[in-house]
Order: sequence, then C-alpha cells, then structure tokens
Amino acid sequence: MERLIMEKKPKSPISEAYRTIRTNIEFSSIDVEVRKMLITSSGPGESKSTTASNLAVAFAQSGKKTLLIDGDLRKPTVFKFFNISNRMGLSNVIVDGVNILNPSTAKIDGLGLDEVIHHYSDKLDVLTSGTIPPNPSEIVGSNKMRIFIESMAKKYDRVIIDAPPVNAVTDAQLLSTMVDGVLFVVGSEITHIDGAKRAMELLNHVNAKVLGVILTRVKKSNSKNGFNGYYNYYSNEDKKSENKKNRRNK
Repeated sequence: MERLIMEKKPKSPISEAYRTIRTNIEFSSIDVEVRKMLITSSGPGESKSTTASNLAVAFAQSGKKTLLIDGDLRKPTVFKFFNISNRMGLSNVIVDGVNILNPSTAKIDGLGLDEVIHHYSDKLDVLTSGTIPPNPSEIVGSNKMRIFIESMAKKYDRVIIDAPPVNAVTDAQLLSTMVDGVLFVVGSEITHIDGAKRAMELLNHVNAKVLGVILTRVKKSNSKNGFNGYYNYYSNEDKKSENKKNRRNK
C-alpha cells in the first residue's frame, strides 16, 4: 500500500476515508477547537505513522496550515514517508536550548528553526524526530516540549504529533497532556484486545481526551463497504450509541 495515499491516490476510497476522519475531528469538539492532536496506538505495526502522515496531508489539502511532528524519539519513521533528512529535528530543538519563543532568531548547529522544519508543500511542514537521544522520556515530558508545542499551535492551524505506542513507553502519555485530543489507532487482526484496553487505561489515567478510534488494515472481506484497506473512524459518541443499540437488541 502507498504510504502517502492521500498524495498518490487522492480519489481512492482510503483517501476519502481520511477526509471523513478529518471532518469528524473538525466537529469533534464544539467548545474547544482541536488544533493540537496526538496519534498513537497500543503497540507497533498498527499503521499509526501512516495514519498521522496521511491525516496531515488531508488537513493541508483542506487549506489548513499544518505541522506534522515525529514525536517518536526512539524509532522514528516519518522522515522515510516524506523522503527527507532526519539529521536535525525535534530532539535537537528541545535539547539544544533554542529560543523557541522567537524561532526567527533560533539557531541549531548553524541552522535556523525554520530551516530545520521541512517545508513539504504550501500548507504542510514536517519536523522529524532528529538525533535519537539517550533520554527520550525526559525530553518528551519537559516543560520546554510543552512550550514548543504551544508556540507551534500559535503558528499553525493544526499540529499533528506521531507518538510512540502507549504500552511500549510513557512518551505518549506525557505528550497526551499537551494536546487538545488523542486519536487511538487499532490495527485489524493485529491489535490485541487486552493491549488496547491497557493502553486506554493508561491514557485515561492522565486524563487524556481521546477523540476516537481509527481502525486500520481492514481486509476487503471484513469491510462492509468492500474497500480494501479502508480506514474507519469511531468517535466516543459513536461507541456510546453502538453500546446502547447492542443492549436494546439483547
């Protein structure tokens, strides 16, 4: 499957599913606009990074100035999706103590912050993870990280963070407290039920606002719409309605 299908096949059913997810996110909160969002999963191999990257493209295509951040400082992959350098990135921005409140004058290894952020398209910028540090959790959970995310949310319409799996490390929990909402990715026939429940418990423990669940890697035979690899989105309200319906049918 094409990793950036929103770009390679914009008229495909999967691309349309991403646009539907984008729309659902836009209407997910009436009182607070979801400008900063985190994409995570319970474990590896659930298409979390693919989802984050394609959603970023979807928002950019809708006219929103979007920043995609690779928040996985252990096993980064976003730079591969966009075929860009990962020599400098998020870890360097935080560790090197740049003046993130005044990015025009910030310098990292001789480069300005605007030069570290990759300008992929007119509306989409990408910040890779950068140098893999020995202490990812300390960096992710730092006050400097929180300030940086806040400052980027003032510069961009949407900030999307691709975080590590919840059950693997604490990074996603820490980052979830710095965003407006979390999207939880579940891989069909990959995600273990107990693992998903455990991940949700960990997110709830830090009062993360889970906007909904994205079901990925759905086989054609399992998709009621018949779309191979179709991505489905279930909001918390959808799940509540479905549970009520199931109770009535019992």
